[in-house]
Amino acid sequence: MMEILEILLSESFWTASLRIATPLIFGVLGALICEKSGVLNLGIEGIFVAGAMSGWLAVWLGAGLWGGIVVAALAGAFFGLIHAILTVPLGLSQHVSGLGVTLFATSLSYFSYRTALPDVSSPPRIEPFRPLDVPLLSDIPFLGTVLFEQTALTWLAIVMVFFVWYVLERTPLGVAIKAVGDNPASVDAQGLSVYALRIGAVVTGSALMALGGAFLTMSAFDAFFFGMVNGRGWICIALVIFASWRPGKALFGAILFGAFDALQVRLQTEVGAMIPSQAFLAAPYVLSILALVIAARRAEYPRALLIPWFKGQR
Repeated sequence: MMEILEILLSESFWTASLRIATPLIFGVLGALICEKSGVLNLGIEGIFVAGAMSGWLAVWLGAGLWGGIVVAALAGAFFGLIHAILTVPLGLSQHVSGLGVTLFATSLSYFSYRTALPDVSSPPRIEPFRPLDVPLLSDIPFLGTVLFEQTALTWLAIVMVFFVWYVLERTPLGVAIKAVGDNPASVDAQGLSVYALRIGAVVTGSALMALGGAFLTMSAFDAFFFGMVNGRGWICIALVIFASWRPGKALFGAILFGAFDALQVRLQTEVGAMIPSQAFLAAPYVLSILALVIAARRAEYPRALLIPWFKGQR
């Protein structure tokens, strides 16, 4: 117990937790925006892969780090547009379309990687984002280390939490997005386009998802390799439910999962000889499932989620 307490009180543990949580923050915000409008986007896993590969490849080709971020967001928006067209005006199954987008985005990303680098045995390295070093603030005990050993993308993710909350809760656009996810017929009666609102939300949310993938190749690592997303997209879908579709709770849920993951890595070094490593690897997911079960009982989901809507229907 003393070892665990020391880990939980260490600066390095919380620094790692926030770093691990960053791609999840982008992903859960993107999924939240989609679902608030009434559309479930199971294409998130493939969009993560597409964002990771396209952003990294753009940087490797000379676009610069922020140029890579733009390319990744555009890639996510492209796959989001495909999902939106299939599910909003055409009214096809959101489950089937989302899984199809995941398979298509993942396969296309791997194909593009092999086409661009056919003779490469190990992925080329890029110069990733570096941790911010803010004078004076970086010297603050504990918080200075935790917050300012992060890259600009982590700060962008945190800012996006507050931005998404503000848009959804304090602007007419946010009211319309939430309304179209609860009662699209009432939105249509007000003269607003249900199709435009839902498609716009899915495209925007998918662009945010792709930034989660871009973080992996442009901040956490410095290269793209197969399997690096490792189920993070599916975790984001669960975290939306845990968060009850609220951006603030989404941030908390992402950091909580990041803490579980960082803890299991450190516990492996402490007692790894006595317990199989697979138990540690499974621990964050088991704990997340338990947290999800507890939170989901009180969750208030968008009432029109997964329900197709066609203009003129009552």
